[in-house]
Amino acid sequence: MITAEISADRPLNRALIVDDHPLFCDALSMTLRVVAGITQVETASRLDEALVRLDRAPAPDLVVLDLNLPDVDGLDGLVRLRLAAPLVPVLVVSSLDDARVIGAALRAGAMGFVPKHAHRDVYLAAIEAVRASRRFLPEGYAPEAAGPSEGEEVVARLGLLTRQQARILQLICEGKLNKQIAWELSIAETTVKAHVTAIMRKLGVLSRTQAVLMAKQAQFAQLLPEGG
Repeated sequence: MITAEISADRPLNRALIVDDHPLFCDALSMTLRVVAGITQVETASRLDEALVRLDRAPAPDLVVLDLNLPDVDGLDGLVRLRLAAPLVPVLVVSSLDDARVIGAALRAGAMGFVPKHAHRDVYLAAIEAVRASRRFLPEGYAPEAAGPSEGEEVVARLGLLTRQQARILQLICEGKLNKQIAWELSIAETTVKAHVTAIMRKLGVLSRTQAVLMAKQAQFAQLLPEGG
């Protein structure tokens, strides 16, 4: 296993597993409780169920996410989770474990990646890495030489936005001016301008028009959680 240093320790007492396979959820729930010492484990079979759970208090300390869900496509679920709860680490557990998928998941904000067929000790190592605020990568992973596709790069960049920035980008896509956005979000126009500058920097674009085109390319509005 490979881990990369990020920051400081974090408590992991509550976990949310997002996966539509009941037997796998049961097995992983037991692993998290017995082996990793996580005391409260909830499950959701669809992404929309997970987003509803994230809106309730207390928030989970960890989300374990399968990329293959009935109501999302590819990395969409990961991006939507990161927008809905940017402070909650997401550990991707998937049977799609080639280097390109792993790299794309990490660029979209995953804290780590575990192949679904991995042994129990790998899951434990991944949980311990997240608990210590270290990124976790599977044994033998090497970044793909060809790099991400254009679509994956766009999704990864959108995943860097905060929830407020994502909402502002959505309003920009609707044709709203800074003054209108400020009024709708009840913030100062100067704050909107600062957010717009940060959005363009994170997306690697030089204009609002380019930001809108990038958002439309990734069907950005479909990635947002209900209510922005």
